[in-house]
Amino acid sequence: MTVITVNSSKGRLDQGQRRKLAETLTDAVLVPEVGQFAPAARIGFQVHFVEREPDMMAIGGRLLADIGQELDVMLVDVAVMDGDWRPEVRAEVIERLLVALADACGLPAPSPAWWVNFRVIDEGSWGSSGGVASILALLASGVFTEEKAKMIRAAIGA
Repeated sequence: MTVITVNSSKGRLDQGQRRKLAETLTDAVLVPEVGQFAPAARIGFQVHFVEREPDMMAIGGRLLADIGQELDVMLVDVAVMDGDWRPEVRAEVIERLLVALADACGLPAPSPAWWVNFRVIDEGSWGSSGGVASILALLASGVFTEEKAKMIRAAIGA
């Protein structure tokens, strides 16, 4: 289970860009998380787009409404279930997310004002379907490579 929230100024992303990002941001996390491209795993991912008025966002201590569109500000918050999230895997996810954003926005590189937060939700701290969700139960789903499943079990001490 993964939730990706994209916070941007109102009107920054059009429907076509959001449609593309729904897929590419999902895959940017999915592949490192399960160890392979597994379309069946997409059901466990949600992407939320939150738009804020320019007077509801600030950077450098100034409202975007006061500095205009000269800064392209976005915050992507990624919440993932506990698993194999070594620093190099987190770095891969963050880089993949930023590349996907730049591509969807038609830019050659990500804006320096786009930030990504990466949060790991501890095992036993996420609920779904009327109960507590566990990454261990998902390992039997067939979407994880055997190597990735082994790394996840080792990472959470199972």
